[in-house]
Amino acid sequence: MRFRFVGLALLIVSMPALAAKNKDLVVPLKTGTGQDAGTATFKEVKGKLEIKLALTGLTPGDHGVHIHEKPLCEGPDFKSAGPHFDPVSHQHNNITIQADGTGKGTFKVDYLSIGTGQPNDILANGGTSIMVHEKADDMKSDPTGNAGGRYACGVIPGTP
Repeated sequence: MRFRFVGLALLIVSMPALAAKNKDLVVPLKTGTGQDAGTATFKEVKGKLEIKLALTGLTPGDHGVHIHEKPLCEGPDFKSAGPHFDPVSHQHNNITIQADGTGKGTFKVDYLSIGTGQPNDILANGGTSIMVHEKADDMKSDPTGNAGGRYACGVIPGTP
């Protein structure tokens, strides 16, 4: 009986952590001029980091999407975000913006994590940022992917 109580107590105490781990983290993105550019939603799904983008007000065409090292998005050039956050030297992703300036995409990656405290955790060490670049990532050139300037940015806040 006493062991059941201890087990139940441990389960109750750990429930908030389990719920927080699976909660969506929604990050607003802004252009270099401060205009709304949509959102990026992060969530762990079956051991992978799922990133859902819902972008608006951007130039039509393909744009590279990268995570950057610092949780800073100071316009107009977003250089404050630092270099790419790429702890495992993995290629990046692209998103297509339609003629009306909107774009949606979902990426599931196993080379990044959220809330794990591991070196690939986007929340560790104060957080990171998500960047939409002016051109498509060529998927060959590292680390930048030859994706051009920084076009829209969102701060991914770190864990307290």
